[in-house]
Amino acid sequence: MPELRKDPIIGRWVIIATERARRPDQFSDTTRKEPPSDKKCPFDEGNEAATPKEIYAIRPRGTAPNTPGWELRVIPSMTPFLRIEGDLERRGQGLYDVMNGIGAHEIVIETNQHIANMCDLSEDQIAKVVTCYINRILDLEKDLRFKYCLVFKNHGWSAGGGKVKHSRSQLIATPVNPKRVKEELVGARHYYEYHERCIFCDLIRQEIAQKERVIMEIDGFIAIVPFASRFPFEVWILPKKHSCDFVNLPEGQRKDLATIMKQVLLKLKIGLNDPPYNYIIHTAPFRRQKIGYWKTVADDYHWHIEITPRLTRVAGFEWGTGFYICPTTPEAAAKFLREVNITQP
Repeated sequence: MPELRKDPIIGRWVIIATERARRPDQFSDTTRKEPPSDKKCPFDEGNEAATPKEIYAIRPRGTAPNTPGWELRVIPSMTPFLRIEGDLERRGQGLYDVMNGIGAHEIVIETNQHIANMCDLSEDQIAKVVTCYINRILDLEKDLRFKYCLVFKNHGWSAGGGKVKHSRSQLIATPVNPKRVKEELVGARHYYEYHERCIFCDLIRQEIAQKERVIMEIDGFIAIVPFASRFPFEVWILPKKHSCDFVNLPEGQRKDLATIMKQVLLKLKIGLNDPPYNYIIHTAPFRRQKIGYWKTVADDYHWHIEITPRLTRVAGFEWGTGFYICPTTPEAAAKFLREVNITQP
């Protein structure tokens, strides 16, 4: 029988459609078909002239910007959703609120090698990507027009990855807080007001005690399949130690985060035949606008990474109701991913 499950953080309901249960090898439908990739990759080392000038790079001393020799580059998006030039000019049009499309949209080219999936990078290289995220968020926070910086990855055609198969991710700084993040912030604050505890910390403790939805634990981090998963094989990675700001991740723990990210993404690649996926880093917003703004966020919110393989389609019922239909139980998904062998022969 189907089961309705409620997300304890934002109150969203999902339907776990057990009568539609599918094995991992049954998710290869049209969402997996991709067009041929572009022959010349603009993100490969040596093709620096094919991209905008770099904003940030990790490269050996003595190498000039926008030349070969780099390990990681950040460039402005060639097709930005928001543009950094100009003023917000907030205004009203009757009952409608309007402002200029001001923000920042950057592309993180995660490696100089032509590698498509982040899980095929070394742990050291993924740790450099993590450091890059932190440094770019801290830099964008200095711009008083911005309230939030979202970090995300689109891997594969149906996840928005495009035809260029080169491992990269994106940062977008926005002048407002995204609705999806705000729902978590509000839900976490309400829980804290009643319990005087972080709901994410309570969630971690319960998942460790029950063990059913835990995929792995590594040096201060845990990977779980959430109780009310929106998508089959959805995975959350959370730090066990409470922290609301991703940018406060100590340098010594960045390699640990890189390790668990690589292992989870490898499990998805091997176990589910390299599915398209997105990941999103949810962190606390910039806090400087006014006294009392998100005043308890340091205590009630908990940064985390959400990884969502794109194995099913969202259709009319989901769009019309806000429900999600997940054809795989989180417990079965976690058990499957725990058992995927990622050791090299």
